[in-house]
Amino acid sequence: MRNVFRRSWSCDEKLEGKVVVITGANTGIGKETAIDLAKRGAEKVIIACRDMEKANAAVKDIIESSGNEHVVCMKLDLSDSKSIREFAEAINKDEPKLNILINNAGVMVCPFGKTADGFEMQIGVNHLGHFLLTYLLLDLIKKSAPARIINVSSMAHSWGSINLEDLNSEKHYNKNKAYAQSKLANVLFTRSLAKRLEGTGVTTYSLHPGVVQTELIRHLNGVQQFFMKMVSPFTKNSVQGAQTTIYCAVDPSLEKESGGYYSDCAPANCSAAAKDDNVAEKLWELSCSLLSLTWD
Repeated sequence: MRNVFRRSWSCDEKLEGKVVVITGANTGIGKETAIDLAKRGAEKVIIACRDMEKANAAVKDIIESSGNEHVVCMKLDLSDSKSIREFAEAINKDEPKLNILINNAGVMVCPFGKTADGFEMQIGVNHLGHFLLTYLLLDLIKKSAPARIINVSSMAHSWGSINLEDLNSEKHYNKNKAYAQSKLANVLFTRSLAKRLEGTGVTTYSLHPGVVQTELIRHLNGVQQFFMKMVSPFTKNSVQGAQTTIYCAVDPSLEKESGGYYSDCAPANCSAAAKDDNVAEKLWELSCSLLSLTWD
């Protein structure tokens, strides 16, 4: 039943000589993505995780499942800019190249909380953390072209809007709206980044992985959890949920595409708000301001 109405996709593209970074890959679709890319013979797969105990266990699983020994984990807490800067500094120092960056980690409909830098947790981790990480790794990625940057968004972006006056939901917090805003920010960031990277050989992609039964749903309320159980025959497991990320990372047909949004291993329609280049630019400027960056 899980395969109803789904386009199947397969591709035997190899990744010899490619270095990959995946955030939040100790569980769920991130871990399955790491297994797949390691199986494709990636020169190195780096999983960037907050919980190093879980990350070390995941590395063992990924190596065992893929047969590729070149899998390592590194500490990265996307809710803390100090941790992001330390991680990026280590990558830039130790890695001669970075061909695929997958911004996969995320938090979903959690209670109100703040990051170490004072940002609302969902916009802070899902958007601003990955925005800063990408900025810090971009020179290395450009040097490694052809290269790809993949931002895992969600169809929830279509219920969101960007509140430029209160991006951190300090005046009013609705956990569903804050999540949708952060996922819309992922799509807008992908578009804006694609424009800035034209002609560099670095391409960008955002995607909806599908409704996936992963640990992310732990903050759903009782009614939402009941609904998830009801629709579970139509949801995806982690392997199925990882397929669109893998498609964006490896499919040769996407080599010249950039800035697009994908679902079920195919181009997909995003919301009108996700195509608003005016808001995208304002969000870019605000993100730079909040993070004290100059990124034209």
